[in-house]
Amino acid sequence: MSSAPQTKAPSPAIIFETLNAHVRTAALRGAIELDLFTAIAEGNTSVDAIAKRIHASPKGTRVLCDYLTIDGLLTKQDHIYGLTAESAAFLNRHSPAYMGTVARFLGVPQLTANFHDLAAVVRKGGTLTEEGTLEVENPIWVEFAHSMAPMMRMPAELIAKIVTAEIPGECKILDIAAGHGLFGIAVATHNPKAHISAQDWAPVLAVAEENAEKADVAARHSKIPGSAFDVDFGSGYNAVLITNFLHHFDIPTNETLLRKVHAAMAPGGMVVTFEFIPNEDRISPPMDASFSMMMLGSTPHGDAYTFSEYDRMFRNAGFARNEMRELSPTPQRVIVSYK
Repeated sequence: MSSAPQTKAPSPAIIFETLNAHVRTAALRGAIELDLFTAIAEGNTSVDAIAKRIHASPKGTRVLCDYLTIDGLLTKQDHIYGLTAESAAFLNRHSPAYMGTVARFLGVPQLTANFHDLAAVVRKGGTLTEEGTLEVENPIWVEFAHSMAPMMRMPAELIAKIVTAEIPGECKILDIAAGHGLFGIAVATHNPKAHISAQDWAPVLAVAEENAEKADVAARHSKIPGSAFDVDFGSGYNAVLITNFLHHFDIPTNETLLRKVHAAMAPGGMVVTFEFIPNEDRISPPMDASFSMMMLGSTPHGDAYTFSEYDRMFRNAGFARNEMRELSPTPQRVIVSYK
């Protein structure tokens, strides 16, 4: 006689883990502040050695290192700790790809406070503050420009290769919501005949200007200060970069901006839109799909839009065709649109 199939009993583990997920965030932020990953990269691999290097208690160091090992950011064998490939590349201050500064922006109270009463946010359908992060000349975007730049270097290089492959010679590039300016700067670095016009709030563009000077492209990098919806872009652009911007607004607002972009472009020009783009099921891939929650809490009407939604937006604004491309190894995607 065959036995009945065994049904796995439900476990409350995921509930407990999720309600304590704030500890995971705090552990990584604390490790970055203590420079723990750099300490290990320098050869301090025992609890005592790490504790001495980061000026912390042995007990606290041991608990934090074990927690980070459980979380997949450290390795441990015979009481010796090591870095994973990811923590070595991105959390060791000596690495050229170091992005520990990202913790400064993602942890600012102005962002985290948006999620203190998520039930109220869901009831309303948007941020509880009047404009959220979209307030005019919000200083949070200056912090964004400083802190998030290291995380954007890789996608900026990948996008620059897309643009220069199709527009290799003399060209005008419009970089909308430029922030740190790295996307336009990367194009200018790859193409010595590219001229960049960076648009953003004036205090934010000061950061982009500094980065352009460091990259030795300042002579081909100009500024358009103000709101993307109000300023005069000019005309004749061969390529327009719209990076991590459209998700802040609703579809009608985006279409208004895209019509303005279309009018500013030269015939045959291209737009590269860098975004969190979920699949049509809206639950995959996880990072892109979950970004809609960030927009729900921090903006009045923003969202993470699918490719079909972006395709309609661009076509309604007059663009002839759109194609989505994976931007591996980054988790995000780009949409390339043609006038």
